[in-house]
Amino acid sequence: MSRMSRMSRRASGTTSTGWLARLLNLVPYLLARPGIRIADAAADLGVSEQQLRDDLELLWVCGLPGYGPGDLIDMAFDGDRVTITYDAGINRPLRLTPDEALALVVALRMLAATPGVADRTPIERALSKIEKAVGEPPPVAVRLTADPGRLAEVREAVDSGRALEITYYAATRDRTSVRVVDPMRVVMVGGHGYLEAWCRSAGAVRRFRVDRIDALRVLDEPAAPPPHAQPLPIRDGVFQPTEQLPLVTLRVGRGARWITEYYPCERIEETEHGWLVSLRVSDLAWARRMVLGLGPEAVVLAPAELAAQVRAHAAAALEAYATPTGLSPPPAG
Repeated sequence: MSRMSRMSRRASGTTSTGWLARLLNLVPYLLARPGIRIADAAADLGVSEQQLRDDLELLWVCGLPGYGPGDLIDMAFDGDRVTITYDAGINRPLRLTPDEALALVVALRMLAATPGVADRTPIERALSKIEKAVGEPPPVAVRLTADPGRLAEVREAVDSGRALEITYYAATRDRTSVRVVDPMRVVMVGGHGYLEAWCRSAGAVRRFRVDRIDALRVLDEPAAPPPHAQPLPIRDGVFQPTEQLPLVTLRVGRGARWITEYYPCERIEETEHGWLVSLRVSDLAWARRMVLGLGPEAVVLAPAELAAQVRAHAAAALEAYATPTGLSPPPAG
């Protein structure tokens, strides 16, 4: 039996939360008792000696991002005694920066206000503790992605069984349009509310993010999606890449490596000059804005049309800064 399968078997009957709490407590416990006998540690921690050995084996593969030499927790065994030789920072209590604390507070408030959350007590308790620890967060302008009022309005409109006219902002195209849709359902994906409907303009089923619906009007006609209109799958998220969509290939540096974790990619290959990344995009206009946002960390390798668009927009931006605006020309002589 492999090490990981053995640990999985040993962990059966123990909740993941309980196991995690025990592991987090184990490192500072051992740091305070270098060279402790495994049997004595197991007795103190209230677990069997075999369970403790399984926990120690798991700690070998825990540590900091990078997960290479110098990143993982390390320990030394001397017979039946154990000593932590590198703690990977787990001995320090978690300290949030003001920005991290604010982001967490906003996320918890949004989650607590999201319709469909059955038990808000743990959320409110965590929110109270964080707000008490960090004090009153500074005033900021935040547009919550799951606006309960707008979401309720959309649900009510869908329940009416009527067609809707919506004014919608498409972030991928940076464009606002007015369209008539036949509602099918409202779904929550990744913390966002979406109206799923047959779009008469596109002639297909589309999802519209609720917080990007700027205006909504219920029409005096029944919603009538065609018989072949089927709900879209939500298992793998909202964006579903297909072979019909443009394929973009980039060379990205370490600072842009995050896109491979955020977007579904068809190819990720590490080279001596960075990573080669290929991914499907909804359209080249969205890809252009993404690449420009990555700055010098990304180079477009294909398609040539996208490279030309990025080059043209970058040149236009530089040209805008070439001559300072609002300044009078220097005096003659």
